[in-house]
Amino acid sequence: MTLARHLAAAIVVAVVLAALSVQLGAYRDYQMAEVAAYVVAVAGLTVLIGLSGQISVGNGAFMAVGSYGGALLMLHLNWPLELVFAASAVIAAAGGAIFGIAAARLRGPYLAGATLMLAVALPTLADQYTGVFGGDQGLSTSITTPAFLGAAFPPTRWLAWVTCGAALIALVLLANISRSRIGRSWRAVRDDEVAAALSGLNVARLQILAFVVSAGCAGLGGALLAVVTGIVAPGAYTLTLSIGLLTAAVVGGLGSLFGAVWGSLILVLVPSYLTNLAASHGLSGAASSSVPIAAYGVVLIIVMLAFPAGIQGGLRRLFGAPTAAVPLNALRRRRPASEHQEEGLHEKIT
Repeated sequence: MTLARHLAAAIVVAVVLAALSVQLGAYRDYQMAEVAAYVVAVAGLTVLIGLSGQISVGNGAFMAVGSYGGALLMLHLNWPLELVFAASAVIAAAGGAIFGIAAARLRGPYLAGATLMLAVALPTLADQYTGVFGGDQGLSTSITTPAFLGAAFPPTRWLAWVTCGAALIALVLLANISRSRIGRSWRAVRDDEVAAALSGLNVARLQILAFVVSAGCAGLGGALLAVVTGIVAPGAYTLTLSIGLLTAAVVGGLGSLFGAVWGSLILVLVPSYLTNLAASHGLSGAASSSVPIAAYGVVLIIVMLAFPAGIQGGLRRLFGAPTAAVPLNALRRRRPASEHQEEGLHEKIT
């Protein structure tokens, strides 16, 4: 029944977005496609942090994995677009599984530091293997509008349709996972790892699975972003992207898929608006590019002070609905169950 409700809601949203794309211009269609790409990545991150309670600052690296994987498949194997998207998610999810196993015993700032290292180190591989990844120039990607739509059909509209459709499918899957037994287990681990372990849950396996899901979403978002921008280059997947994704998840509302939408809208629309505003006031060059970065900090501070559970949590509180978003300060450091068991054993011995 839950799946049917989610599918019905996704169909309604798809019809609304398709109607909006017809009314909007090419530039707005492009922005819609860009927002859809980021929504998938931010939604995976908000599930990882908001539901399982693990902090990651490296999802930009998994977006790079999905982007390069999708670009290589399109360039060398000429796969259909839907298979490219699925394969990009699987490749990034495999990377997330490897990293999740390695970081299974890390918590709090130690886990954040490990993911931070991943975000810094992984994009540099493109410079080391220029023959495969194209170096600083990157790899070019493109999609063609189907012939049945006619030669006059705007390519940006088709781009918006493709990316929004993929994003809606991903959101439906994430919504069902979060309402399933796995989602309830993630919440139990987030709230108290010791109690979850004593109730029979495999804490380590659940945390690795959360990393797999989050990395797969980031990989799909990266493949969508590669199609939107038309190029995959290491300069697009720096630490700034990872911080932007984390900011979007926190501002939108951790643990809420609607919050991922709000955060992605801010991530895409605010920088372009502020850049134009700065240029109109005579700022240019480094000064103009630094305005969006400063704005992220200001927006984050304001939202955290006014709405500790993010925009979605603030809206739910405003309309009197129970909030599903998780305040950032609720994600405190918890020791794994093994540490508590070792501590109890030490007390018995002494």
